[in-house]
Amino acid sequence: MNPWLLGALGLVAIAVGLLWPRLRLRAALRRPFPDAWEAFLHQNLPVYQQLSTQEQQQLRQHTKQFLHEKLFSGAGGLEMNDEIRVTIAASACLLVLKRASVFPGLRYIVVYPSTFVVNRAQADQAGVVGPGERTLLGESWQSGKVILAWDSVLGGARNFEDGHNVVLHEFAHQLDSETGSANGAPLLGGASSYAAWAAVLAPEFHALQEDERRGRRSLIDHYGATNPAEFFAVATETFFEQPAAMAREHQALYAALERYYRVDPRHWHAHG
Repeated sequence: MNPWLLGALGLVAIAVGLLWPRLRLRAALRRPFPDAWEAFLHQNLPVYQQLSTQEQQQLRQHTKQFLHEKLFSGAGGLEMNDEIRVTIAASACLLVLKRASVFPGLRYIVVYPSTFVVNRAQADQAGVVGPGERTLLGESWQSGKVILAWDSVLGGARNFEDGHNVVLHEFAHQLDSETGSANGAPLLGGASSYAAWAAVLAPEFHALQEDERRGRRSLIDHYGATNPAEFFAVATETFFEQPAAMAREHQALYAALERYYRVDPRHWHAHG
């Protein structure tokens, strides 16, 4: 065969290979949102009904993209189904409702029926590192994987006002990891944006540590005092589920998270 023709065919093959994923995604987004999926949102994610019409449409589109791009698998005997996939996808996409990308670094979601046990080296009070077991509701890996307990997912989605939501927590970690490391500072703007972020979150983090040390009550769960990454994830849960209280008690923190997530969840709770 003519080498020029071979070269041209090779370029065409490369172009098709690059365009094919975009074409498949475009086709997936054009498909109607199934009625069964809509029913899952109403049944399992009641906050969906409080979103504006435009926000509901955006959430449906993001949910379709999430389900098209991410791979789900069941573990611990759990059989995967659309209810699990849609509930997790829609809950996670609340975090990126006003964004164009849908967790681009995420590839896999593994779901257990309930709490799961991991074997993880950990240090004791003397600093000696040894094997240990931990029981978890969820876990986020920087390699693009999230692991969740389905009963905790469902409980958190249906009770969207107690400040505890394993999906919001673990997917906040995924956003945090987009910088290459989970350190409580997700992708922002330039250097000034990070300076402004630190100026708000650092003192809030240290205040929570002090609350935890002294045993004082705090709106933000004391688990957020573990490290800056956990603080960002726990603060995210509070922001979305208890926005009025956070805006009242942690005004600067609420404003920083509102700028980052580009939504004001107080509107979603006003009619609940």
